[in-house]
Amino acid sequence: MLLSCWLPGLVAQPVAPAGSPAAVLLRPAAVFDGQDRHAGWAVLVENGRITAAGPAAQLALPAGARALDLPDLTLLPGLIEGHSHLLLHPYDETPWNDQVLLEAQALRVARATVHAQRTLLAGFTTARDLGTEGAGFADVGLKQAIDQGIIPGPRLLVTTRALVATGSYGPKLSADTEVPQGAQEADGVDGIVRAVREQIGKGADLIKVYADYRWGADGSAQPTFSQDELTLIVQTARSSGRGVVAHATTPEGMRRAVLAGVETIEHGDGGTLEVFQLMKKRGVALCPTVAANDAVARYRGWKKGQDAAPPRIEEKHRSMAAALKAGVVLALGGDAGVFAHGDNAREMEQLVRDYGLTPLQVLRQATSGNAQIFHLADRGSIRPGLLADLVAVAGDPTQDVGALRQVRLVMKGGVVYK
Repeated sequence: MLLSCWLPGLVAQPVAPAGSPAAVLLRPAAVFDGQDRHAGWAVLVENGRITAAGPAAQLALPAGARALDLPDLTLLPGLIEGHSHLLLHPYDETPWNDQVLLEAQALRVARATVHAQRTLLAGFTTARDLGTEGAGFADVGLKQAIDQGIIPGPRLLVTTRALVATGSYGPKLSADTEVPQGAQEADGVDGIVRAVREQIGKGADLIKVYADYRWGADGSAQPTFSQDELTLIVQTARSSGRGVVAHATTPEGMRRAVLAGVETIEHGDGGTLEVFQLMKKRGVALCPTVAANDAVARYRGWKKGQDAAPPRIEEKHRSMAAALKAGVVLALGGDAGVFAHGDNAREMEQLVRDYGLTPLQVLRQATSGNAQIFHLADRGSIRPGLLADLVAVAGDPTQDVGALRQVRLVMKGGVVYK
């Protein structure tokens, strides 16, 4: 652990130098344990794990350990980003089509290493990366580089190429021009089974499928895979112990994905009360990605606070109201990549400021909530035995979501990166 290197912004290699203390006792003003905030608590970290947490007066400093005082800071579990694309960068910098078609994979990977570092230093110690968008299996190598300590970044859950029905995705040029696609096309029993198994064999932690997309006759979003195809995708993934997440924005695409057995619906822009009630019944979570909608609208010229809300933003407000009424479990994920990596807290801020959630609700979503939805039993809370993935912020994030912008400490596996 590089606890002796207490410098703002320092990026540490995850290797313990000789003479590093065997344990550290973190003494902040308060601890948010994944559910509630406790003033006067402390947390003991040993060998990359949390070994004790509770009132500071009850935690003795072990022999050979050091104490790290964090006055005026709240210590919380490392945040979990539920929807990101490390191999993309903001669309107002370079349009999506041009990123997929014109940027070399080496360039995209080099940029992604910076994205990974920015994500970690923003306090997100775990991220689901939901598709390389034309960069093949590069996310697998990125994950390996992080895990091996070559580059700093969050712990990754990767989906590699993602699955689309033939003809439904992009980029699209003239009808007689074949171009690389942003995801892997697959159809029918043999094609789907082969594609899912290939992605698993290449290192996918979970499978992502586009249950609908903008391929209607008028450019509208319409379902892509049939019910049987979606069910086969889920069954094939489950046979290897992996779950499936679905991009879905239409009621029918969402309904089919839910009935197939996916674990999360990504976006859900056009969701109705009926389909959200079905999600609630089936235990399927919604990752609403409201920050991505907001970013795209701004790129198209919307001046928030001055102009009337565009139709897609109004639709998002209606669908979120229906989801909250139905009591659907919300996963926290902003679709980072559409907007800048490292700006991940934007999703939490907008859920509070624009959609009526409380700071405590979104903080729980980004920690213990996402850990439960994503089957990450070793993180997301502060209690003995869990990974020492910890973040300290100035102020009280359970009352002020803006405190999540004031990251003062980032620890992953007991190693201090910031």
